[in-house]
Formats: sequence, C-alpha cells, structure tokens
Amino acid sequence: MTSRTPALFDELGPRGQKRLRIATIVAVVALIGIVAGAIAQLAHVQQLTARLWEPLIEWSNIRYLLQGLLTTLEVGLTGAAISLVFGTLIGLGRLSTHKWLSLPSTGVIELFRAIPLILLVYFFLIGLPMFGWNLPPFWVLTIPIVLHAGSVFAEIVRAGVNSLDRGQFDAAAAIGLRRGQTMKLIVLPQVFRSLRPALVTQVIRTLKESSLGYVVGYPELLRDGQVIGEYNANFLQTYAFTAVIYIVINFGLSRFAELLDRPKKPRRSSAAAAEPEPEPAAEPARTLV
Repeated sequence: MTSRTPALFDELGPRGQKRLRIATIVAVVALIGIVAGAIAQLAHVQQLTARLWEPLIEWSNIRYLLQGLLTTLEVGLTGAAISLVFGTLIGLGRLSTHKWLSLPSTGVIELFRAIPLILLVYFFLIGLPMFGWNLPPFWVLTIPIVLHAGSVFAEIVRAGVNSLDRGQFDAAAAIGLRRGQTMKLIVLPQVFRSLRPALVTQVIRTLKESSLGYVVGYPELLRDGQVIGEYNANFLQTYAFTAVIYIVINFGLSRFAELLDRPKKPRRSSAAAAEPEPEPAAEPARTLV
C-alpha cells in the first residue's frame, strides 16, 4: 500500500509536531481565559442574574420570537428562490455570445455586487417613494436581497459552467445540439448537481441578510428580539438568545448541505441480493494413463 502524502505541504517532523501541540495548548488556554474573563466581567456587572434571563422562558416572549423566526424564514426562502432564478438567468446571459445580452448582464452583476446591501435597502425604502412607488415592507427588504445575492450566485453559475470540460460542448455540437439545447440538457444539470452545497449556502446567506428588516420596520427575528430587549431591559440576554436561534438554523442548513454533497453508496437490488453467488466450476478429473 502506498501512503498518502499531503499535496500542499510536507508532513511535520517530531519537532514540528511538538511545536504544533504546544501552540494548540497555548491557544486553547488563552481562549478559555478569555471566556472565563468575559463571564467574570458579566457577573461583576450583574448581567448573569436570573431576573434578566427569566423573560426568555416565558411563553409570550418565546411565541413572539417564533413569529419573527417565521417571517425571517419567509424572507429568506422567498429571497433564495428568486435569487437562484435571477442569478442563473443573468449568469447565463453573461456567458452568451451575443453582445446585446452579455454586456447588460455583466453590468447588472458588477453593479449589484459593488453596492452594499444596506444602500440598496435604503434606495428601495427612501428612493422609490420619491417616484411614487410604495412597496410593502416585505418586498422593500426582499428585492434588494434578491438583487445582491442573485448577482453573487450568477458568478457561481458562470464559474460552474466554465469549469466543465469543453469536450462536452464539442460532443453536443457534433450530434447537432444548439448552444441553448446544450445548456439546458447537458450543462445546467451537471452545474446544479455540483452546486448543491452552494444552493444551501445561498439560503443561509438570505436568512442572515434578512436581519436588515429593522431598517424598513419589518418584524423579522432580530427586530422582534430588539422589541423584547427594550420591553424587558435585557438587550444582552435577548440578543444572545436570538443569536443561538440563528446558529441552530444555519448549522442545520449547513449539515443538510453536507448530506447533499456526500456521495451515495450504490444499492444492490433485492433480486440480486437474494440470488446466490454461482459456485466455481469443478475441475475435470484427471485420469492416469
């Protein structure tokens, strides 16, 4: 058997491994010290008292936060679905051989990638009403997320298409498929299969970006947490509890992405499993002459 060797760096020798262990121990001890110091400081300023944490176990506050989580999921899932379609279209538009399509698509991608998301939100919140367009808070928040996240996903799609072997395009042209048919039947199925983790990452991205709902007054999770913190005068505790909810949701989606990316094991059919293996043929008896 051949041993695997790292591709990017050589294996550490005994001295290097010893230094790595020492550095790891020092880093862990420093981290524990920082956490312990933070807890001690919070206890000193009386931020760990039960009075500040008890409101977070009351059903009325939990129900209020769950309503905010529901609206956050609505914005996140809606924004993710639309941004995937939008990003795919303008990503393919940028790959087009027609200048009238590739140049505007490139301009849209670069424009919305360059503008910070919060500026887009302010434009839809303040700028559009100047032209007489008054959108509901849901769309004032969702549309900027779609434009920003979709432009990022467009580059992911473009990179996925360019990473495919060019021989597939030549083979498709050899059997008479047009470019559009090649994209639809051959290229895009492979790209989306390889981009499944990126699709889940897009959902996580939109969920986190929905926290800008406080700008437009949309009652999402962080906004509702702010309201509870103001009402109970426990901002730190409420924001910590809200952060835990975000971590749980995003960790679950990340695990789901890992499961999608995990290669599937081939299954044996029941008939094949029940069929006994053939016995080796017996050698013919030798006779002595």
